[in-house]
Amino acid sequence: MQGYANKILRINLTTGNISQEQPREELYKNFLGGTGFIIHTLLNELKKHTDPLGAENKLVFALGPITGHRVPGSGRNVVGSKSPLTNTYGESEAGGFWGAELRKCGFDALIVEGQAATPVYIMAHNDKVEIRDAQHLWGLDVGEAVIKVQEEIDLKNVRTAAIGPGGENLVRYASIQNDIMHSCGRTGMGAVMGSKNLKLIALKGDIDPEAADQAKVKELAKWMTANYKNITEFPWKWGTGPTMVQYEKTGNMPINNFKGGEFPTIGQIAVQEMFNKEYIVKRPTCFSCPLHCKRSVKLEKPWTADPIYGAPQYETLVALGCNCGVDNLEALIKANELCNRFSIDTISTGVSISFAMELFEKGILSTADTDGLELNFGNAEAMVALTEKIGKREGHLGRLLGEGTKIAAEKIGKGSSEYAMHVKGSEIGMHEPRYKQGMALHYSVHAAGPDHVSGIHDEKVSANLKSWDEIDVAEDVSNLEMSPRKARMLYHMGIWRQVGNYLGMCAFIPYTKKQLIELIENITGMKMSHWRLMKTVERGITLSRIFNLREGFTIDDDVLPARFNTAPSSGPLKGVTVDASEHADAREVYFQMLGWNDAGIPTRGRLAELNMLWAEKFIKEIDS
Repeated sequence: MQGYANKILRINLTTGNISQEQPREELYKNFLGGTGFIIHTLLNELKKHTDPLGAENKLVFALGPITGHRVPGSGRNVVGSKSPLTNTYGESEAGGFWGAELRKCGFDALIVEGQAATPVYIMAHNDKVEIRDAQHLWGLDVGEAVIKVQEEIDLKNVRTAAIGPGGENLVRYASIQNDIMHSCGRTGMGAVMGSKNLKLIALKGDIDPEAADQAKVKELAKWMTANYKNITEFPWKWGTGPTMVQYEKTGNMPINNFKGGEFPTIGQIAVQEMFNKEYIVKRPTCFSCPLHCKRSVKLEKPWTADPIYGAPQYETLVALGCNCGVDNLEALIKANELCNRFSIDTISTGVSISFAMELFEKGILSTADTDGLELNFGNAEAMVALTEKIGKREGHLGRLLGEGTKIAAEKIGKGSSEYAMHVKGSEIGMHEPRYKQGMALHYSVHAAGPDHVSGIHDEKVSANLKSWDEIDVAEDVSNLEMSPRKARMLYHMGIWRQVGNYLGMCAFIPYTKKQLIELIENITGMKMSHWRLMKTVERGITLSRIFNLREGFTIDDDVLPARFNTAPSSGPLKGVTVDASEHADAREVYFQMLGWNDAGIPTRGRLAELNMLWAEKFIKEIDS
């Protein structure tokens, strides 16, 4: 297959065996890479009811056909496993340079299996791969561990994927940090890495991938580099988060554990304030990308924050900010640093803290339960302190919240599940489901939980009707509407928004759909089309659905917290709800579009249509 390395690296940490495999051509043609490779591997290789934190679970790092080719947006990789947070299919993505370096080592994917007896790290220089002792690294923060390894390895520009104490201590939403500051944050992939006693994966590659038509790939890369500033200001100018003030006015901004209302001091924590206060010291980027959408901040008071851990962007500023009632920018910068330092997801951390704050204000938790912290909404100092406790799994509440809101609520009892804002155990992303009802539908049905990146941002449909007309869904549908029309939008637009996770392509690069298809063709030599890409994603969605069904999940798990069936008492969303009956109807229509029956089980006809009748054997395991 052109454009690929045509090799997968497999490492068994129990036996120490390291092997290289050449996948069948059909795997590339049917799944392309990324999410497709991961779910295909996990469904075929994991036994039903595998313990997510046991040696039998597998951690799969996968690239797309675009990853590592010298075009803007090609620095991303996907990592997946059975999630310890949800017990479902789990995955997360990140940018930086690590994914491109894996391709430069000569691999399309890395499968880590088994469990080391003592802490180890993996070092790969091209196809020379070693498992090395990491007992001297265990317990170190992410940055400390990476710096030590870079000092040990006599090579320049070694790229790393590492965990900190959060991953080591099995925080169920622990992240994996690419090059220290780029987070594979969601669904607890860092906890899986920690359960395997794997501290870090270091890579150094010298093999540039070859494209089918290198001249045309270079031409498109050159065009995007010259024109991206003329197409969009997002995100090269500000990073993510410049619309926070606008979002507060429209109602898209989660406030006080998704209760809604108003947050008039939102401007104090908007991303522009980091520029105004001159905290930004650097604008890092990812592999072969001119956008430089990342930021590094240095803080000296009242907390210190090391710029190697980057800067908070939209999801972090909201999850740890207004969703916790906090309007202190310095506290958010410090909390972001702590999350990346300890390797824990900022979204789940923020929602876990806002959950505890609401329980504290309702009297379900007291200072005896919070290690003395006054956990009122808006208490910036308590938010920072609790972030550190979670990252270290320290104290009663730090250990408890490290389990995630679903498990924590089950242990607390006293009706606390009412205030746990999760779907399938994964905390909800920072876009209000009542405001974006297509996103709400996606949150409820997505196999990996409520992921904001792969859902649709309803309010942007009207602004981009011409673009969406390319895939025949140019229809102005209100963002507040939940209906079969919205299900159609989610089916077409939502599938397209997931294409990047199969290609290794960043969603922020403003390629047209036509340009993206041409890019794939010029890299791989495969004839590509919008239809073929949609079918590729449908295969992944269908297999991940089967994976979850086999684990015992049903349509009853495809729901939102009941909070969203009620309206905020004030603010821009006063009177707005996600109507439960409308949601159920739209979900049924969406399932039918995917070729699933009323129970959400893929039909034999759809498996045949997707050329996946081989997956029928896993459906037969669902009730066994």
